[in-house]
Amino acid sequence: MTYDLKITGGTLLDGTGRPAGRGDLAVRDGRIVAVGEAPGAARQTLDAGGLAVAPGFIDIHTHYDAQVLWDPRLTISPWHGVTTVVMGNCGFGVAPTRPEHRGLVMRTLEKVEGMSLAVLESGLSYDWPFVTFPEYLDALEARGPLINVGVMIGHTPLRLFVMGEDATERPATEAEIARMRAIVREAIDAGAVGFATSKAATHVGYGGKPVPSRAADLAEIQTLAGALGEAGRGIVQATVGRELFLDEFAAIVRATGRPLTWTALLAGMAGFAGPAGHREILARSRELAAQGLPIVPQVTCRPLNFEFQFKEPFIFESLSLFRPVSAADFEGKMRIYADADFRRAFKERAARPQPGFAGKWDRTWIAWCPGDPSLEERTVADVAAERGVHPIDLALDLALASKLEARFRMAVFNDDEDEVAALLAEPATVLGLSDAGAHASQLCDACFSTYLLGRWVREKDAFTLEEAVRMLTSRPAEVFGISDRGRLEVGLAADVVVFDPATVAAGPLRRVRDLPAGGDRLVAEARGIEAVIVNGTVVRRSGKDLVGPGRRRPGRVLRGGHA
Repeated sequence: MTYDLKITGGTLLDGTGRPAGRGDLAVRDGRIVAVGEAPGAARQTLDAGGLAVAPGFIDIHTHYDAQVLWDPRLTISPWHGVTTVVMGNCGFGVAPTRPEHRGLVMRTLEKVEGMSLAVLESGLSYDWPFVTFPEYLDALEARGPLINVGVMIGHTPLRLFVMGEDATERPATEAEIARMRAIVREAIDAGAVGFATSKAATHVGYGGKPVPSRAADLAEIQTLAGALGEAGRGIVQATVGRELFLDEFAAIVRATGRPLTWTALLAGMAGFAGPAGHREILARSRELAAQGLPIVPQVTCRPLNFEFQFKEPFIFESLSLFRPVSAADFEGKMRIYADADFRRAFKERAARPQPGFAGKWDRTWIAWCPGDPSLEERTVADVAAERGVHPIDLALDLALASKLEARFRMAVFNDDEDEVAALLAEPATVLGLSDAGAHASQLCDACFSTYLLGRWVREKDAFTLEEAVRMLTSRPAEVFGISDRGRLEVGLAADVVVFDPATVAAGPLRRVRDLPAGGDRLVAEARGIEAVIVNGTVVRRSGKDLVGPGRRRPGRVLRGGHA
């Protein structure tokens, strides 16, 4: 038998969690045709002696919806062994969108997903090759991604498409809900892998207004999700808010019969369940799973560190105090931050028993200070104590002195590794929340896969290699209904990653300016990823891209969860 590709002598991790074993893997016509023993010649052979061979990693929580249109390589995900991504999370996306609303959609993405408007305007322009969701999927196929993409239809562009700018202001009428449900069904029939929504208080859009999905009531969300039940396929993804949490999720799942995954269960989170926060939520999640309700919290293996500037203070925008800030232009923000009454109110909020983000100045580092580099990598609390001022005054004074350019890095959640370990090990959870493609200048968690293998497997010995690979492959595929990948099995798509367990890791973050219009972002190099194969094509080898300009990119649009 002749193969297109044979990977020889590697340690095969099939993605199920079963013990690894040495062997070969063979590929023909983009599919796996032999696992373990593969007698016969191959047009291309890859020696994996001393290396691990696993299914390509699956990232279920990305925001590449816009970036894929100017960067079909979906950097940096493939660097870290990711061969499949799911987009449209949190109810955001770029389709369906009427031409007259393209600016509003881009300004929404700028506010809630930290995407520079200049980058979006340069990368997308205002001449998009689609209006409807099916046309968007067609445009992705025509563009040809490097890796596989699954797309959910988002509640925010859907509402804007049907209701116009009223979408941010009011509940939908019965007729509008019926129209939206029909569009959701059309999207599912065209290949959407699900429907996504958000009621998160941090999701503040253009002009300081809540994003459109936040104006929807539970009945609307349940009716739209009902289109998935009617079709008998697709997953609901939700970002939690005070009017959309576990009780509401249970009602949606019971009414529709469809699985639901939510973002995100993080160590240290409180507010929804009192001081114990994540522990109580995890216990409640176990109860729902025991009742047979497929409600799956997403967890992450990395600390949630946000690097922010006060010109776009995303992490504070859930506070009512910051509503005028969200709506203000640059000069308006400068005036507000200098105002003594605003500062007094900010300090009062930070002094409450559960201050949330507003009181974490001992866990907030000065990441970049143009006026005084000696302050960099020191905490706001330490520098404030040294100068005898309140941490909020120090932070705002540094921001004002730099024309709002100073950067701060806050450890928001998930920095207690003992607590994180319990969340990762919980059978009812799934690994997600990389946010790849979003908050590009504020964080970089697209490297979650190599971080899991380096930090949690090799350094901490918290998980076996087999279990970690299962968390990155077959488990997310199972939750999202991705049926033809996630395991090394004959007949499945040949998405494969070859890596060195002794060296695999996520490199340190660094800031680059490689986005359209010279926009900056944080990236992390991958260590120990030797080869990345997508649908049988080797796309990266030893950290280098192999699919150059003019070559067909092998990624597929996973309509309904499969190619």
